[in-house]
Amino acid sequence: MLLPSDMLATQSKMLYQLNKYCVERVETRKTATAKAVREVCKVVQTVLHEVEAQEPRFISSLAECNGRYEGLEVVSATEFEIVLYLNQMGVFNFVDDGSLPGCAVLKLSDGRKRSMSLWVEFITASGYLSARKIRSRFQTLVAQACDKCAYRDSVKMLSDTGEVKLRIRDRYVVQITPSFKCAGVWPRSAAHWPVPQLTWPHPNLIVQVKTEGFDLLSKDSVIMHGKQNSMEGDAWVMSFTDVENQLLYGGCRKRCLSILKTLRDRHLDLPGNPITNYHIKTLLLYECEKHPRDAEWEETGIADRINGILLQLISCLQCRRCPHYFIPHLDLFKGKTPASLESASKHVWRLSREILTNSRAFDKL
Repeated sequence: MLLPSDMLATQSKMLYQLNKYCVERVETRKTATAKAVREVCKVVQTVLHEVEAQEPRFISSLAECNGRYEGLEVVSATEFEIVLYLNQMGVFNFVDDGSLPGCAVLKLSDGRKRSMSLWVEFITASGYLSARKIRSRFQTLVAQACDKCAYRDSVKMLSDTGEVKLRIRDRYVVQITPSFKCAGVWPRSAAHWPVPQLTWPHPNLIVQVKTEGFDLLSKDSVIMHGKQNSMEGDAWVMSFTDVENQLLYGGCRKRCLSILKTLRDRHLDLPGNPITNYHIKTLLLYECEKHPRDAEWEETGIADRINGILLQLISCLQCRRCPHYFIPHLDLFKGKTPASLESASKHVWRLSREILTNSRAFDKL
């Protein structure tokens, strides 16, 4: 299809603006983040080796591979989450009955196998492996390790939370989360995925994702708050971070995400934290379904994809609901106040309007 010359000129200008923005803003953010990650991981590795010396069941899985740290997620410029993969889940069955959206339990497959479990003292009378009990033990060990390790003057544990959180050099906050990797299994609550009539992702990628599986994290979930459920303290939170990242290979999907994260950090880091990078990644995955062809994710289409995601974000904020990509009945805005979501929608609308109406918007964003 032939495009009018003025449309081509506008598209060319926008592409120039975006490339300039990537060089001046996005790459600067990436460089600063990489530097912070190295600084944080150096300290956390020392703490975790101290933990391992006290309790060999908590073996550090934080290792650098091809310039990336496995299990590390950048939450914001100063906040990180590190997943600590635990060993031996074998004697437990994974139970996902939907009573706690986004959560599941690990139950002894046979009561006689209790003594065979590496985590025997964390198994409840009903045969469930308690996420909270494991986290509590890990918290105690990390607190002791912080007092003993070589970085004890620059690392301290935050005591006002049920999570294992460290403040490093009064600048960074790192959450360390015990976890089990569930490879080769797929949760029942995500069984609908992918929706049959959609053409993205490719069948080979679907097989790859379902084989890779997901993680079960021992962390506090806003979903559990106020639930009168006996499983609450024992439940594990499902995380699909690794496979979500796999789905974003190809075209300029990851570049689009980097631009959106930079815009979020610079303009949408608001009180109450109504918009996180995870919300943005989730909406980008939905955008991939709406625009399944790789041709729609070439450089020339990035501006349209960014606008589409920002408009979808406004819609979610106004409806006060952001469905999880794999578990749509899990609302990612749960726990956010209506006032913070309303205020955020106005901020995103202003940002979106600026991008849509000003061809030089990225010069000042």
